[in-house]
Amino acid sequence: MSRLVAYPALFLLMTAFCGVVDAGSGEAIHLAARWELFVDRFLIDQIEGDVALRLHRPTAREVVLVHDKPCEGNTCGYHTIFQDGPLYRMYYRGWDHDMATGKQRHPAVVCYAQSGDGIHWERPTLGLVEFAGSKANNIIWDRVGTHNFVPFKDANPQCPVEARYKAVGRGEGEDGRKLFAFLSPDGIHWRLLADRPILTEGAFDSQNLVFWDRVRAEYRCYFRDFRDGRRDVKVATSKDFVQWSPAVWLAFPDAPAEHLYTNQIMPYYRAPHLLVGFPTRFVPDRGALTEGLFMSSRDGVMFHRWAEAFIRPGAIAEKWHNRSNYIWWGLVETASALPGAGKELSLYTNERYYYEGQGVKTRRYTCRIDGFVSLAASYAGGEVLTRPLVFAGDRLAINFSTSAAGGLCVQIEDATGHALPGFAFADCPEIYGDSIERTVTWQAGSDLRALAGRVIRLRFSLRDGDLYAFGFGRTADQER
Repeated sequence: MSRLVAYPALFLLMTAFCGVVDAGSGEAIHLAARWELFVDRFLIDQIEGDVALRLHRPTAREVVLVHDKPCEGNTCGYHTIFQDGPLYRMYYRGWDHDMATGKQRHPAVVCYAQSGDGIHWERPTLGLVEFAGSKANNIIWDRVGTHNFVPFKDANPQCPVEARYKAVGRGEGEDGRKLFAFLSPDGIHWRLLADRPILTEGAFDSQNLVFWDRVRAEYRCYFRDFRDGRRDVKVATSKDFVQWSPAVWLAFPDAPAEHLYTNQIMPYYRAPHLLVGFPTRFVPDRGALTEGLFMSSRDGVMFHRWAEAFIRPGAIAEKWHNRSNYIWWGLVETASALPGAGKELSLYTNERYYYEGQGVKTRRYTCRIDGFVSLAASYAGGEVLTRPLVFAGDRLAINFSTSAAGGLCVQIEDATGHALPGFAFADCPEIYGDSIERTVTWQAGSDLRALAGRVIRLRFSLRDGDLYAFGFGRTADQER
């Protein structure tokens, strides 16, 4: 017996934020030419057969840094990684503690590393900050904000050159519940934006972060506070990085109440209307164990958070330890180790935190581009019907993977569910293989210009395969 699943509740919660228009027989989602990921149920109307949304866990790779330099230590943390042109940048806290007494061996400092490929990292000697009598180190900051100094490159087109890089960090002592802002022209030389904080209603005792949201034309700050005794996340917004809105709690309507130590939220670079996050689940009654989760949002406040772990401690013994499996803020493209496999996504975690006399390790993980969640079908297979859509462009592309015997077909229907002439399953040669962006072709070709602007539905027939994402574009666009 087939199973039919509909998801109207989540759709109604999201329609106000996602370009939904009246389509006569129902409401249609205006996609324009944007790329869409199957990370939630928003685009799905019905599922029939043996198909379900499946979370895909990243693969553990090499340790890229061991934080064993004098200015680093066993409590290095709150790393930030992003690609800046040909350069990959990494910022992190250097800090060391005596585990027997709990006392710090040296105050926290902000350190910097860089890479040409996101895999092999070096610590440049910057000569900026004196440590243990020498400036021959990679320290960029040693004043207010060192506990959790988190930079980003400002993508706001109105941003002046001298403030192209920005950061936030928590104050110390009496200023411990205040969040300060910093500016830099080059990502290396920093100054305080002002002596006064930008936000004061929060705990800020974790990896607080800010980014420019170009879709909503505003800065978004996601930060730590406590709700009913639990570590949780708030968001505030700003048009100018100086004046901020009152903060609101994030909503997780389908997830249990848990400690969320970090949030790691960012716009997904291939679909910037979609925010993805990799929060850390903190398990205090199991020796303060941690593991990474995955979540996504279409409005920046309500998140669909998977209850299953995205990155478990796994077989790495040094991750089964106090706060030793954070996912750090940053998601970058890197080259695959497999010949001819192209690009993949890298993200970074810690291990061996709070070990006596040993520096923290930073390990890289990889996953498929767009590959966080898929519509996954068994060999028996099934079908997935989207909600009514309106698109721009002249072609449909998909990110998919099948077995050698599996495959998928795409049918385009009108708003009432009837296959459009020339775009039925019978007109679509079965697609098989593995591609990040494959143009779908029917017997008459791939040109969809005659359907652009009309209300349609997509019906996918899938067996022994995964469908990660789809989007409408133009044939002149470069395929990946």
